[in-house]
Amino acid sequence: MLKLSRFKKGGVHPPGNKDYTKDKAIVNADLPKEVRIPLQQHLGAPAKCIVKEGDEVKEGAIIAEANGLMSANIHSSLQGTVKGIVKNTTGVGFASEMIVIEFEGTFKGEIGKYENRINWQSLEREEILNSIRNAGIVGLGGAAFPSHIKINPPQDKKIEYLIANGAECEPYLTCDHRLMLEKGIEIIEGIKILKKLMRVDKALIGIENNKHDAIHYLDALCQNENGIDIIPLKVNYPQGAEKQLISAALGREVPSGKLPMDVGCVVSNVGTLYAISEAVIYNKPITSRIVTVTGSIVKKPGNYKTRIGTPIRHLLEECGLTESPKKVIMGGPMMGFAQKDLDVPVVKGTSGILVLSQKEAKTYSENPCIRCGSCIRACPMSLMPCNMRELANANLFDELNDIGLFDCIECGSCSYVCPSKIPLVQYFRYGKVMVKNKKKYINHKIPIIPI
Repeated sequence: MLKLSRFKKGGVHPPGNKDYTKDKAIVNADLPKEVRIPLQQHLGAPAKCIVKEGDEVKEGAIIAEANGLMSANIHSSLQGTVKGIVKNTTGVGFASEMIVIEFEGTFKGEIGKYENRINWQSLEREEILNSIRNAGIVGLGGAAFPSHIKINPPQDKKIEYLIANGAECEPYLTCDHRLMLEKGIEIIEGIKILKKLMRVDKALIGIENNKHDAIHYLDALCQNENGIDIIPLKVNYPQGAEKQLISAALGREVPSGKLPMDVGCVVSNVGTLYAISEAVIYNKPITSRIVTVTGSIVKKPGNYKTRIGTPIRHLLEECGLTESPKKVIMGGPMMGFAQKDLDVPVVKGTSGILVLSQKEAKTYSENPCIRCGSCIRACPMSLMPCNMRELANANLFDELNDIGLFDCIECGSCSYVCPSKIPLVQYFRYGKVMVKNKKKYINHKIPIIPI
């Protein structure tokens, strides 16, 4: 039995609730009549729209080009007609222009067919990088960092390890688990492509130990692969966060304000690796992703291959609900965002749709901090959330920044263990906005939404 690894400090153990969908094979979601594809669904600058109302587009066609280095191409997920460019709020609360495409004709799925396989071993490094850039690939674990930047670090950053992130520590979500079981060969191929691109000899695949079948399957696939090893991880949230995964796999700590590349690592989600293999081998851009639709009141929970731009409402209608939900969350319960509008679209970073019942989605009143220290013990970044919250509540944003605000990964561990039900992460998210915008308010009450 392989020894289980884990990160050094903090973490919590929320109920996994993965049984709803962990044994559900990936299936194609029904095609929507209309998609709304945001231009801002990645870190950095929004893509620049290159279509106009009335244009006919094909599936996989570029409809918005990367606007600068820190940006990513956007492709049409359906064939049809551009009905307009509108501005709406995305599932994470930011306003973005969206290209509205109405589906027309008969679905062909041309870009999904595995034809004309490219021999990537014969490609030059720049050709591989261009394929990934052109395909609009971003981190599919949630961060949505443009991949062509992440996998092409500066020459002075020597990368020793590529770490494939298959931890999927967020409760309820199983899209990565199913992808490892059903597309393991393609994920391994994606790892080999990045090893060549980054000139890395060693690759590790980190998988939490509640996914025994994925560990055994990928371990078997790696037996004849040189320099690719499996790292079974102890179940401990947030094991899948980049810095925690590096700590568990290698025992290295990423310093405050630094990136994984500063300790010789690049971390890539298994979904991203699968997308990279499709882009390089089959010239296939990101037009869909696997989304876990789950919850106790979902009639047909499962893992659905969903077109980018599909409204959440469409997915929920396909899956069916036994009662009206109290809360619908894009993502998981720890780091996801509750939705006020079910017409928001699925984007590249959407890993799941969690539906909570009236009984499950309890509303709590915030009580005074009792200085118990639970949040400090739970924080995987060695921060002091209780003190940070006091500074945020007092509008002392410079001081908040000085004690590590931007080291917070917003994992929600502190909020989860707080006996006073203080929504700490909401304070920190608000503080980050205030610091970035360099705004200071006097006698301003922070708007806190009850959890």
